[in-house]
Amino acid sequence: MAGVLVDSAEASALGTAAGLRRRRYLALATGWVGFVAIWWLLSVWVNSDARLPSPGRVWDEVWIIFNGDPTNSRNDGGIFWNNFLASVIRVLLGFVVGVAMGTPLGFLMGRNRYWRSFLKSPVMIAGSIPGLTYAVMVLVVFGISFVGPVLAIGLISMPYIAINVAEGVGGVDKGLLNMSRSFGRSEKQMFRDVVVPSVLPFIFAGVRLSFSLAWKVGQLTEVFGASQGIGFQIRRNFQLFNMPAVIAWIGLFIIFMLVLERFVLVRIERKLFRWRQWEREG
Repeated sequence: MAGVLVDSAEASALGTAAGLRRRRYLALATGWVGFVAIWWLLSVWVNSDARLPSPGRVWDEVWIIFNGDPTNSRNDGGIFWNNFLASVIRVLLGFVVGVAMGTPLGFLMGRNRYWRSFLKSPVMIAGSIPGLTYAVMVLVVFGISFVGPVLAIGLISMPYIAINVAEGVGGVDKGLLNMSRSFGRSEKQMFRDVVVPSVLPFIFAGVRLSFSLAWKVGQLTEVFGASQGIGFQIRRNFQLFNMPAVIAWIGLFIIFMLVLERFVLVRIERKLFRWRQWEREG
């Protein structure tokens, strides 16, 4: 009898979860359909592709971006992957630079009061500088080059990584450290088994925030100082008064960011921090 009740409760819970999931997907689909419908109505009212192209016109540009323009006799295929990969490589390299600079700074600020007092103000100032300032600065220094966008992305990412790492290191449970010392653990073992697991959620929070900022600054820097990439294509088509292509490139950028957030970063977070769910359940 008890087993039957447990099975019934589990089935009820699964049914409730499935129902909530269906309603969430339905709400999401309804929202997107409503957005496209409002967009179409506004485009009909404006009646100008130069000001607000219709969804169908933008979709035609997306097709051209992926497959090339069939009306062009020199059509050599789509231009999406070359520009997309150029942007991805810049952002990833710049983000690695930001993490490489921000992580040790964060550990210094979190472990030592002197370094925290010395570095806190410069790091906070670096984080408050607008991304546009970094974009213009690297354009002036490096011109239209590969290095400029990478450095701008690294500079905008570094403060957020450093601040989150410092907060994580400063919040490590001192009781766990003292207990580890009383059991004869070495500094290396405490760093690996106590400090790193405690700081990892803060690092990942900084990574998620700075990665989204890195993408935005990367595209902004490409608008000013690149000869290839999504940002460059946005600027190029804007100069050609091709608004459908501008919106198409922006839309592809937004879709990529959503996919990255929903299907990559969220899953990595769940995999890395499964122990937190077990801890709550326990």
